[in-house]
Amino acid sequence: MSTSYDHPKPTTRADLDDASDCGGNHTATAAGGSGYAEVHAADYDRWFAKPGITNATVDALAGLAGDGPVLELGIGTGRVALPLAARGFDVHGVEASDAMAARLRSKPGGDRIGITPGDFAQVPVDGTFSLIHAVGGTFFELRSHDDLQRCLTAVAGHLAPTGVFVLDAHVPEALAVAAASGVPEVVSETDEHLILCHRRIDPSTQTYQSHYLIHEADRTRHLRVRFHYASPGELDLMAERAGLRLRRRQGSWSGLPFTRDSTYHVSVYERR
Repeated sequence: MSTSYDHPKPTTRADLDDASDCGGNHTATAAGGSGYAEVHAADYDRWFAKPGITNATVDALAGLAGDGPVLELGIGTGRVALPLAARGFDVHGVEASDAMAARLRSKPGGDRIGITPGDFAQVPVDGTFSLIHAVGGTFFELRSHDDLQRCLTAVAGHLAPTGVFVLDAHVPEALAVAAASGVPEVVSETDEHLILCHRRIDPSTQTYQSHYLIHEADRTRHLRVRFHYASPGELDLMAERAGLRLRRRQGSWSGLPFTRDSTYHVSVYERR
């Protein structure tokens, strides 16, 4: 389920959800899928879709995509992939959840998107791409730091010479401050439902768990999703080991600068 970001919403940034795990492309990473991705695929768009954030994400990616093709890691239900395809890009995706992939295929235009089942840590596809992306915090749903490194290395091998890899992520310090406050984030509120998110951080493993309480139709459901985290500097070092280098970093999908007050980042990497 993760940060097509604009997720956590610190009061200092109106478009915070641009890059967090609440309201993203959350997806199962194990082959065949598991957990909430399988059980709640039919509900995911209704609960977490945020048109404004999606539009900003698609606009930014379209500006980086070149002539394509494009590959999305953890393509989910197609929140970002379908609008990109509608703009004329040749879009492919990797997805572990059969239910999420089926949901994507059932949507208008879904039959035109190639989906490879499996764990995107391996980037199990052929060919090269002008844009590879993991949005909504999806990159950090991988099970371990070894998987994060393995994925970056595989990405570098699938990038065209002028291609880019784009991901979004929380700034760990801001994540810790928000979690320590104990105040849950309102992810979505309508006449039909209320969704709250609370995060618990484990510095010993560089992980955090997002707890979602979803109240709808007089029923409350509890979803848990585990993420890793890394500082921007640590991520840059991992990228360097994979043969990538940072091209630019910004503070939102809409193009805000990355500053000391930023709570998440959108980072663009290219081949070294």
